[in-house]
Amino acid sequence: MLSILINAYACSPGMGSEPGMAWNWCVNLAKHCELHIITEGEFREQIEAALKTLPQGKNMHFYYNPVSDEIRKMCWNQGDWRFYTYYKEWQWKTYEMTRDICRHTHIDILHQLNMIGFREPGYLWKIKNIPFVWGPVDAKEKFPTAYLEGAGIKTNLFMRLKNFLTGIQLRHSKRVHQAAEKASVVISASTNSQQTFKKFFHIDSPLLNETGCYVQDHPLTDKAGKETFDVLWVGKTDFRKQLSLAVKCIAKAANNSIVLHIVGGGDNEPYRALAEKLHIERQCKWYGAVSHEEVQHIMQNCDLLLFTSVAEGTPHVVLEAIGNNLPVLCFNTCGQGDAVNEKVGHKIELTHPRQSVIDFAEALNRFEKNRDLLKACSRNCKERQQELSWDNKAKRMVELYQQTLYQTGLLE
Repeated sequence: MLSILINAYACSPGMGSEPGMAWNWCVNLAKHCELHIITEGEFREQIEAALKTLPQGKNMHFYYNPVSDEIRKMCWNQGDWRFYTYYKEWQWKTYEMTRDICRHTHIDILHQLNMIGFREPGYLWKIKNIPFVWGPVDAKEKFPTAYLEGAGIKTNLFMRLKNFLTGIQLRHSKRVHQAAEKASVVISASTNSQQTFKKFFHIDSPLLNETGCYVQDHPLTDKAGKETFDVLWVGKTDFRKQLSLAVKCIAKAANNSIVLHIVGGGDNEPYRALAEKLHIERQCKWYGAVSHEEVQHIMQNCDLLLFTSVAEGTPHVVLEAIGNNLPVLCFNTCGQGDAVNEKVGHKIELTHPRQSVIDFAEALNRFEKNRDLLKACSRNCKERQQELSWDNKAKRMVELYQQTLYQTGLLE
């Protein structure tokens, strides 16, 4: 059994986002490897409790590198650039802890797992004679600025500045380039990231989305006789999620059978006002923030997930939709562009908001009129769940570990 040391700043059972992603990787990799995991200490109690319930828990050895509550608040406050200073310090201490562990424990692979952003690759690559694996890494080159339309001056300036700084970092960040050069393999979290690593680092990076799918056994429901065509939109009212675009799509479709179910927290009033302005308020059903269980129930009763976000990692809601046999209509970008294929939905290209409204509206009407196509997509979700499952992803990661050891002559 391979011995892997994993650097996972955020790791916790029972959560989404980065903590849940790292936990799922570790739980599934531990079925095949012995893991030594260095993480921050915020979720220690939850981790220790969960380990006792897992058969593979004996293969998961946690080491904690805690930070202060103040730094944790900065981490949770996305966009607080101060956090990166402390995060860099955390990575250095993790590197020192790793060196100590390697002195008394055999380690086959050093794996920089999360956080998945390319800006902070840590320091494990500095350790000699042990192969270094980095990823999945999210390294999108830029936010598509055409979709900043209507976002406001402050947001426009912030995203354009971020695009500018991202370009500088991709070209000139010494430590990022050192980590990529030293890595035996850099794993891309999306096709966008693959393209970035090829363009700026001249390396071929295997694709493995950072989030997996839970295989579920929901019976297929015959919805052909429904009078309404129920379309689900899930997300925060963040401009990246493009809820205004979704509302405009319903208006452009000009199809009274379509009902848009809108789930998520935040200020809905501007979007409600837009729906009234476009005279489709009767076609919109607003739920606000609801429980995870309620979202699953709504998914199982809807016909299609309309996912209009233009800036993501691999969105969990898309994988949950596939897990609930719910076809997906989305942009061909980020992790959703990799997760969704024509067997389980449809993707449109990033162009311009006005063109996207037309493209999404045409696709909505096509699905509404062709219920057999919709039923086929729903039926195909089961196969796609298996392909995107955590189990399959863990097996693929182990293959990459083994290939790395073969290439370095450490495994025959």
